[in-house]
Amino acid sequence: MIDYRSDTVTRPSPGMLRFMFDAPVGDDVFNEDPTVNELESYTADLFKIEAGLYCPSGTMTNQIAIKCHTQPGDEIICDELSHIYQYEGGGIGFNSGCSVRLLHGDRGRITASQVEASINNRDDVHKAYSRLVSLENTANRGGGSCYDFSDMKAIREVCDANNLSFHLDGARLFNALVVKEEKPEDYGRLFDSISICLSKGLGAPVGSVLLGTKEFIKKAKRYRKIFGGGMRQAGIIAAGGLYALQNNVERLKEDHQHATILASCLAQRDFVGSILPVETNIIIFEVKGRFTAKELSARLKENDILAIAISATQVRIVVHLDIMPAMIEETVTVLNKL
Repeated sequence: MIDYRSDTVTRPSPGMLRFMFDAPVGDDVFNEDPTVNELESYTADLFKIEAGLYCPSGTMTNQIAIKCHTQPGDEIICDELSHIYQYEGGGIGFNSGCSVRLLHGDRGRITASQVEASINNRDDVHKAYSRLVSLENTANRGGGSCYDFSDMKAIREVCDANNLSFHLDGARLFNALVVKEEKPEDYGRLFDSISICLSKGLGAPVGSVLLGTKEFIKKAKRYRKIFGGGMRQAGIIAAGGLYALQNNVERLKEDHQHATILASCLAQRDFVGSILPVETNIIIFEVKGRFTAKELSARLKENDILAIAISATQVRIVVHLDIMPAMIEETVTVLNKL
């Protein structure tokens, strides 16, 4: 099967597996796993942030960050397509007791003026207390869209002027860093907290890292324990993330190139309508005419290609490190025959 369902389906490479097998381990809840400690410090140093916390998933790092930044009854400002709202099981309400102000952005990206206009009057007891702004870069449901750094900086200025915390869901941040030719430390200076996924395009089997100040991460570690995320000899899996950061960042360019090739092919097919602009490794396109989105996904599966119908009219394709050039060629051939 050629699996485009997500970049979470990647398998560890032989080099990564050897690195994981040889990793020294200890009890991470006692802060004694040397590989976890190295991963956390390596990631924090990369972004020039004080500290990091290794967690089982990006959902957990996001939810811990929200819990740390807010009190029950507070409100979080984010785009309506944000992962923290769409795909984290209602965790904002369940874990933190917060409401959400949803903004209609451009492919998952919001602006400073939208944020400013959505801040509730803190003196109005009828309103939730606006406390946190969360961005997602790249934006999954925006087709892997990337923020311009200047737009995020403008939002930071609004946050500073209104005493709002600023969180980044950076599940696919390294895709944005590569395509925009940006530096991690610039993000480290901009955000109060950053969630980094290691198990997507970077290719590690498990885990995410939450970044912030030492005081923030100390608080986050307590919530990780409460959420059931305290792991013991976690260095075996943390080593996969460390290997990914050290070896798999620059190769993300290949995924972006492959996505561009597939998008060009799709644009020529009569059953494909609009395609969201392809900036990174995600392609979201409209299906029309001869197929519904589900029917097209089924036809692709008959040809050993897996893709997801994310709505009644849209299909998503995600390219990753297990997609080889020959698989791209085979996919183009199948699409041209449909």
